[in-house]
Amino acid sequence: MGHYRNLGTEGPNTPKTERFSLPFWEFLNELGLGAHFPTSALNRKMDPNSVKSTLSNLAFGNVMAAAARDYQKEMLTQQKSQASSSAHEEVDLDELMDDPELEKLHADRIAALKKEAEKREAMKKQGHGEYREITEGDFLGEVTGSEKVICHFYHHGFYRCKIVDKHLKSLAPRHLDTKFIKLDAENAPFFVTKLGIKTLPCVILFRKGIAADRLIGFQDLGGKDDFTTKALENLLIKKGIISEKKQDVDDEDDENHENRCRTVRSSVHSGSDSD
Repeated sequence: MGHYRNLGTEGPNTPKTERFSLPFWEFLNELGLGAHFPTSALNRKMDPNSVKSTLSNLAFGNVMAAAARDYQKEMLTQQKSQASSSAHEEVDLDELMDDPELEKLHADRIAALKKEAEKREAMKKQGHGEYREITEGDFLGEVTGSEKVICHFYHHGFYRCKIVDKHLKSLAPRHLDTKFIKLDAENAPFFVTKLGIKTLPCVILFRKGIAADRLIGFQDLGGKDDFTTKALENLLIKKGIISEKKQDVDDEDDENHENRCRTVRSSVHSGSDSD
């Protein structure tokens, strides 16, 4: 420390201002701080508290400047990282778009959807998707023209036949693979006799033109008039004439509405209508 006297030679009464061998402004210049103090101020006797405050402000300014530089460096690093990540994602997307396996899966899916749409159109041309009335002359062509057919033999004056109509009309659009038709028993005496129909309503289930099963009256539905469409649907699924479908919100609302609000009163209080 060439700028200071040997402290070991100082006495207790040595004035503090004599401890420096250099003028104070030269000392500041060597510290690189002389520019922050006006020459006129240095030529005057300076207040120690003022000098201390100035030095503190300079130190704080240096700290803030260093913090600002660090912040700028961090922001630049983050920007570079984000740019690199974005470029990597773009490359990955390009690779996916060019992936032959993905393109094959997409093509297969499109082909399957197209095939399904064509099948639905063909089914509709065959009379699927709606509940239709046919004549005795149409009967053989209708039941042999589709793999699965539900035919309701009815009488226009029987109330229970109208209940069956209501439920089958609701089910037909939901189960496109099965044909839903109805035939007035009075106008089809030949097939009524041939099929041994004795009680109405009678719903006969055909598979490839062969009568595989039947529902006589409501005996399989609890013997009551107020069964739900879902109950009939479940029975037909159990018999294998329609396929189970995923229940959607509309189906649930219809079923809840039937359970809460609808009470069916039959004009015949016991047993089925008879021909």
